[in-house]
Amino acid sequence: MYWHNPYYSQYIAQQYKKNYPPSTFSVAQPYGTAFSQFRPIPPSDQDELILPRGYKYDIVASWGEDLGNGEKFGFNNDFTCYFGSNPNEGLLWVNHEYIGDMSIFVNGYKEEPGRIRTARQIATEKYNLGGSVIQIRKGDEGKWSIVKGSPYNRRITGNTPINFTGPARGDDAVGGVTQVIGTFANCSGGKTLWNTAFSCEENYADIVKDWSENPEVPSLNPTHYGWVVEIDPNDPKSIPKKHTMLGRFAHENAVMTLGRSGRLVVYSGDDANDQCIYKFISDEVYRPELGKQNSRLMEKGTLYVADMGANKWLPLDLNKTPKLKEEFKTQGEVLVKTRDAAKFIGGTPLDRPEDIEIHPRDGSVYIALTNNTNHGNYFGQIYRLVEDDHNHESTSFFYEIFVSGGPQSGFSCPDNLMFDQSGNLWVCTDISSDKLSQGVYRPFGNNGLYMIPTEGPNRGKVMRFASAPVQAELTGTWLAPDGKTLFMSVQHPGEESKDVNNPTSRWPYGEAPRPSVVAISRQ
Repeated sequence: MYWHNPYYSQYIAQQYKKNYPPSTFSVAQPYGTAFSQFRPIPPSDQDELILPRGYKYDIVASWGEDLGNGEKFGFNNDFTCYFGSNPNEGLLWVNHEYIGDMSIFVNGYKEEPGRIRTARQIATEKYNLGGSVIQIRKGDEGKWSIVKGSPYNRRITGNTPINFTGPARGDDAVGGVTQVIGTFANCSGGKTLWNTAFSCEENYADIVKDWSENPEVPSLNPTHYGWVVEIDPNDPKSIPKKHTMLGRFAHENAVMTLGRSGRLVVYSGDDANDQCIYKFISDEVYRPELGKQNSRLMEKGTLYVADMGANKWLPLDLNKTPKLKEEFKTQGEVLVKTRDAAKFIGGTPLDRPEDIEIHPRDGSVYIALTNNTNHGNYFGQIYRLVEDDHNHESTSFFYEIFVSGGPQSGFSCPDNLMFDQSGNLWVCTDISSDKLSQGVYRPFGNNGLYMIPTEGPNRGKVMRFASAPVQAELTGTWLAPDGKTLFMSVQHPGEESKDVNNPTSRWPYGEAPRPSVVAISRQ
């Protein structure tokens, strides 16, 4: 592995000097936040979370940490979302995505031919997935930590009852059910206008397959997964909802905004090779005075898929696109089989559309396309889409490639996106753990977090802010209300480990690696 090779560190340094001459080290912005100006760091292969000079991080929560009420923080934390107006104390929703081959779990599991998960291992996995609500507070010394025993601390797991909403609720396409058990494969997400969280089920099919191989464990209906889940962190007794109006596929995230008439608009990408991007428009308008009752707007509307060649949004609706009636009996079936319906009417296959975020100044839509090695696209790119008349309810648009990955730009495989208050785009990368520092990915070192100005003289300039530990991925960036704390997940450090006693990473505590949420701030 390259992180043991001293000559590779010299290679990285040479590539860095070539791509980042000294004159580009500072981010020239007339306005800014605590994270707007920094000296970009070079690629690294070290087993540490590395930040620019002048910044520090604290561990907020780690896998297995006691929440003070008998619950424990789950595995492979991903998306984070801060709730509350107090920049020093609030609630944090955190996704827990997947387990993998369980090789670093204390009960042990290694992929072997014919080996299946035991019932006990499946029970462990179910509990460690889903998400966590944790109350967090900044102490007198400036360190963030969990408020142990808070009544808000809560786990949503693979065992939690969750209600269906929308056209697929009770439809034959989901077995006629109105409630399902559990959520997992929770990747990224979003926040609603009424202050609840979206958690998106992504690679659910792999988990369903693993669990279904054990005949002692009740089989799962795969149509019950692959949805966007709404959770209310402020109400510990609330039942989460799966909104079928947003379609069923490998959701990366769901970002919400308003159209010109006041209708809700939600964008989402399908994170897989040759899949599409979607948006939902509600039938009725958003009314702020109704608060959380606005959640009902997610039950009626139209889901669209993008035709990138025609610059059109195509309705996945039996009445608006009668051709769908040739293949699908009900609107619920259309939504359960979103991928098939999208391709059937001409949705454009793309190179792993992942996170989608909306620019806070001009409303343009930024889309991360991670890569598609089947097409020779190893580095990915970020699209910038502008709706016609700058109206998110429009059914036509134009788009451009905002920036392409590769050695010329200094980053590869964009995944999670975030905008700061100044309109700078922050990008987490997701080079596969087994490909890091190898082949075409040699120049990039470990995965990282990058800042890219979207306007001004440095528009499109990629600047590395953070470097992840060995085999980790940085995900789920979210700023506190005052912009002085950046929450971020460090996911799957040492993912290629096969022996818990000899892991490939020992971040963060010098022992077996533990996925953790960190809080980054200026020193």
